[in-house]
Amino acid sequence: MTDISTLISGVPTGLWIDGESTARIDGATFPVFDPATGERLATVAAADSQDALRALDSACRVQAEWAATAPRQRSIILRTAWELVIERAEELALLMTAEMGKALPESRSEVAYGAEFLRWFSEEAVRIQGRFTRSPGGAGRIMVTKVPVGPCLAITPWNFPLAMGTRKIGPALAAGCTMIVKPAAETPLTMLAFAQILSDAGLPPGVVSVLPTSDAASVSAPLLADPRLRKVTFTGSTPIGRVLIEQSAKNVLRTSMELGGNAPFVVFDDADIDAAVDGAMAAKMRNGGEACTAANRLIVANSVREEFTAKLTERIAALKVGPGHEPGVEVGPLVSAKQRASVATLVDEAVAAGARVRTGGRAIDGPGFFYQPTVLDQVPATARIIRDEIFGPVAAITGFDTEQEAIAAANDTEYGLAAYIFTQNLDRALRVAESLESGMVGVNRGVVSDVAAPFGGVKQSGLGSEGGTEGIEEYLDTKYIGFTA
Repeated sequence: MTDISTLISGVPTGLWIDGESTARIDGATFPVFDPATGERLATVAAADSQDALRALDSACRVQAEWAATAPRQRSIILRTAWELVIERAEELALLMTAEMGKALPESRSEVAYGAEFLRWFSEEAVRIQGRFTRSPGGAGRIMVTKVPVGPCLAITPWNFPLAMGTRKIGPALAAGCTMIVKPAAETPLTMLAFAQILSDAGLPPGVVSVLPTSDAASVSAPLLADPRLRKVTFTGSTPIGRVLIEQSAKNVLRTSMELGGNAPFVVFDDADIDAAVDGAMAAKMRNGGEACTAANRLIVANSVREEFTAKLTERIAALKVGPGHEPGVEVGPLVSAKQRASVATLVDEAVAAGARVRTGGRAIDGPGFFYQPTVLDQVPATARIIRDEIFGPVAAITGFDTEQEAIAAANDTEYGLAAYIFTQNLDRALRVAESLESGMVGVNRGVVSDVAAPFGGVKQSGLGSEGGTEGIEEYLDTKYIGFTA
C-alpha cells in the first residue's frame, strides 16, 4: 500500500487558481487532520476574500472562450479526466480515507461513482439541444437555444469529497461554465488532487479554481455579492443553505441546493425481511451513516419489527470498526470530534426518553473519532434523533400498524430528500411511493443514487437536480430568438 505521507506530498496544497497551485497572498494556512488518529495530515493554503475575487477574475477572463469551445472538445476533456481518475483510483481512495475517515472499500466505491459523473456529462456535452419552429400564428419563426449560465460557485461537503465535486463540475464544464469550488475544510485534499487531474486532462487554466479555507464566509460572501457570479450550487445542511439562498437573492443568482435529509425506511409486513435488512445495511451504514440519503428513521410494521430488528442488530454488531485503511474494516471514524459528540448526544437523549439499545450506544475509547455501530429500538416519536439528521452509524427503529400510519410517519418531517420502502406488493409500492413527500424513492433497494437519474429533494431538502439529463440544465439558460416570417 502506498505510504500516506508520500501520497500527500504529491498533492498540491496551495490555492488552485489559473491552473496552478499558489499560496495565499499573506501565506496563511490551516491544518487537515486524520479522523482515525486526530493527528495532522497536512497544511493547506487558506483562501480569503482577496483570493476569492482573484479566482473570479480568472473565471470571468476565460468564460467566453470556454463557452465558445466546441462541445466535442469539452467532452474530450471530461472523458480524459474520467480516464485519469480511474487510472489513479487507488491513490484517490487512500487520500479520501486519510482525510475523511471512511473505510477504504467505501472510498474506492466513491471514486468509481464520482468518476462516472465525468463520463456521463462528457456524453451530455454534445447533446445540448434547442428547437426551431414556426409560430402558431404564422407571423414568424421561433428559435430556442441553450447558453451557459456563466461563472459558478460550488460549495461541496466533507462526506463525499470527490463525488459531490464531480457531480457539480461535470455538468458545469459540459455546459460551458467556469467554476470556483470551495471544498469543505475537513477534506480539501481530494478536491485539490482532482484539480491537478483536470489540468492533466487538458482543462485550460482558469476554468476551474479550488479555494480551500477554514473560513467559508470569507470566500462565499464576496463571491455571492459580486454581480459577475451567475450561479451557486451547494451541498450541505439546510440552515447554511437558507443563508446562501438569502445571500444569492441580491443578484438573483441561479441556485442548486442539495440540503439536509431525514430519510424514512419503511418496511411493510409483506416485505422480504432478509432483503429489507440488506437494504437497511446499505441505506444506513453506507459511508458510516454520514450521508444525506442515509436511512434516518427505520419505520417497521409491528408484526415483523422484532424479526427485522434482531436480524439487523446481528449484522450491525458484527461490523468491524477501525482506521479506514486497515484490512477488513467496514466502519471508519466519524469525521471529527464535533460530529461524534453530536451523534452521542442524539443517542443519549433517545435512551433517556425510553429507547432501548440493542447494540452499541457509545463512543469508542482511544485515539480518533470512533463511535460504535448502534441499533436503537422502541424510539419515541418525539425523540430528537427522529427529527434531526444523525449522520452517524446509528439505526433508530420505530413501529407502525397501518399503511396510512406509515405514510404519515414518513412524511412527518420538514425534509424530503430520499425515502425507502420494502414491500412485495406492486400496487402498494406504487401507491406509497407516490404518497411520500420525497424527491427520490427507493423501492426494495437501499441505494438510490445513479449518475443517469436526477438527484434532488423537495421541501427543506433543496432546489434543483443533479445527475441525469436534468443535471446539465441547471447550468444552462434558455434564450429565445424571434424571426419574422
